[in-house]
Amino acid sequence: MVQRIDTNSRQLLSGLRDIMAEEAEGQTRLDKITALIATTMRCEVCSIYMFRDAETLELCATIGLNAEAVHMTRMRVGEGLVGRVARTSRVINTADAPAEAGFRYMPETGEEVYSSFIGVPLQRLGETLGVLVVQSKEARQFSPDSIYALEVVAMVLSEMTELGVFVSDNDAMAARHQQAAIFQGVSGQEGAAQGHVWLHEPRVVVTNPVADDPHFEFERLEKAIDQLREGVDELLADAREDHKDGEHIDVLKAYRMFAHSKSWVRRLEEDISRGLSAEAAVEKEQSAARARLSKVPDPYMRERLHDLDDLSNRLLRILTGQTGHGDMQMPTDAILVARNIGPAELLEYGRGLRGIVLEQGSVGSHAGVVARALAIPLIVQAEGITTEALNGDHILVDGDEATVHLRPDEAVTKSFQDKMAMHAAAQSRYAAIRDTQARTKCGKRIHLMMNAGLMADLPSLENSGAEGVGLFRTELQFLTSSRMPTRDELRAQYARVLDAAGDKRVIFRTLDIGSDKVTGYMKREDEPNPALGWRAIRVALDRPSVMRMQLQALLRAANGRPLNIMFPFIAQLSEFRDARAELDRAVARETKFGTPIHEANQVGAMLETPSLAYAHDALFQEADFLSIGGNDLKQFFFAADRENERVRRRYDTLSLSFLNFLQHIVTRANTWNTRLSFCGEDAGRTLEAIAFAAIGIDTLSMRPASVGPVKHALLQTDLREVRDAIERAAQTGQHSARAEILKVIKG
Repeated sequence: MVQRIDTNSRQLLSGLRDIMAEEAEGQTRLDKITALIATTMRCEVCSIYMFRDAETLELCATIGLNAEAVHMTRMRVGEGLVGRVARTSRVINTADAPAEAGFRYMPETGEEVYSSFIGVPLQRLGETLGVLVVQSKEARQFSPDSIYALEVVAMVLSEMTELGVFVSDNDAMAARHQQAAIFQGVSGQEGAAQGHVWLHEPRVVVTNPVADDPHFEFERLEKAIDQLREGVDELLADAREDHKDGEHIDVLKAYRMFAHSKSWVRRLEEDISRGLSAEAAVEKEQSAARARLSKVPDPYMRERLHDLDDLSNRLLRILTGQTGHGDMQMPTDAILVARNIGPAELLEYGRGLRGIVLEQGSVGSHAGVVARALAIPLIVQAEGITTEALNGDHILVDGDEATVHLRPDEAVTKSFQDKMAMHAAAQSRYAAIRDTQARTKCGKRIHLMMNAGLMADLPSLENSGAEGVGLFRTELQFLTSSRMPTRDELRAQYARVLDAAGDKRVIFRTLDIGSDKVTGYMKREDEPNPALGWRAIRVALDRPSVMRMQLQALLRAANGRPLNIMFPFIAQLSEFRDARAELDRAVARETKFGTPIHEANQVGAMLETPSLAYAHDALFQEADFLSIGGNDLKQFFFAADRENERVRRRYDTLSLSFLNFLQHIVTRANTWNTRLSFCGEDAGRTLEAIAFAAIGIDTLSMRPASVGPVKHALLQTDLREVRDAIERAAQTGQHSARAEILKVIKG
């Protein structure tokens, strides 16, 4: 006969509070807690397992199992029922544990006589810290109330673990946030930086997880929620003043809906009634939401759970009074650590940052674009960094290897500093050739340009040795603003860019939005594959008012000076002609109003789609120049999403198929004397840059920091030898020319 049992969570929490108040060693406290839980649950066994490392659980305390097994019994994540709870972050409740799939018998514990089993994950803000287990000889099915009570206790145990209540010399019970930690992410911007952590959203520490007076906690929660709702309502009202509708209005409406959710408040009140403080109740529900978030595949639902997570943080700050960094000053060597961050927020930090580490994000995100513009090392997708890092922690960011060292030991720090010293020495060598033309050993002149998008980029034009701006991303002014920029604001910025460039060439790419670049005040299109959808020139031609405003602003900013305008994502001749017709109409209008217009403005297209390489000859005749957009062109050529880490590095830029395709474009451009350049990440990689120059592309546009290394490599290279290497690779049936080119470069 399977019995159903209930328990009193308030009794458990009261006992936990008393144990926390005692002066005792960490192991003693943990032992007392297991005894308390077993007694209250009327079971023979209670055990607590904690993570020794990312893949290993260790038995850290038990009542009922063999005492000798403590700190001796270990298991891998996913191994046995305990490992299953750790892997899935879900409760396992069974009256017949040995019959459960995956059950693992551990003879050293003496647990074979216990039939019932309930395992509850110890979680804090979505991070699993360990597993709480209760067992009994008698077959018992724990009721929902009992499970809920254990979840409440598990939450308090997690908070106590975070606060260091159980610290001892054992690895599995070491003080959190004091050990060295390594995080592997994805490089969003190369470079190396050393400094101290500055959390974009400082952690809210709950120091009072257990409460005696639930009525007082109910009142605190009610007042805090009223304050939260007032704040959200004000956000929505302010947004509506600026714009009647738009995607950001819809987002704020959904945000408001969560803030007014009765079910959310009901769950919080239920947690308080079980003995939790208001803060602990909010954090318990936040942890549950984050656990669900990690398992939801639907992007829309993930966004909504993010909203709930953000609301929880706001509510916690209201309850605890921890409104931000307080009196803390950002260190002079700050490394920003955040779950994610928008471009406008990142720009507010500016060049005061040494590096950036994001738990989420992508290489092509807005933050990535801004980080590259500011030349700040960036690592994205560093999972777990925000829960482990604390303000002021020593941190090393290796953007080249996409590795973060948090609280590193002396040996790691010394090795990293040596690497930075070598990098600094190399930069000094590049500075010495800043004013030298990039002319190869065989006499070929290569023009090196830089990419830009912010006024902050322009000082790099002189310092990097670039000959001009091969791509000025005009969309950044739209992406970093909370509203649509005006014509006068655009004109003023474009004029400052031209003033800063002096007599050097600047190519302005018209607005390239859509796909991964969506502004908060423009309606997001729900597309299954945005990269292949309604973006860039397609948006401009279907909704031409913004392009007209931008073209007018560019003409007024130039004020008679030479102007270079490039249209993005052109896929066929008709799109280029339609875009150029818009420019002709803008010129006619501005001429009528007396705006000086240069007689030989240059108009080109970004070649980012394979179709344009095979366009009618008229395209190559009518376009003054073409710029190969390597990032997009490569992803379409190989059918490999550049935001997907599983495939984006799978295909080699120096594969013979891609080089042959580029050679076809070079041949067509030469036939019609059309100026051709290559723009993108690959242009700034020395091996790729040399290969592009060898097949006839004589203008390369890259991030400013790459100009020196690429120039240095070209000065030492004979392109005839590189062409021979490419030919050898083709003749010997190699899929890539990389190995052969490398032989030439290394001599």
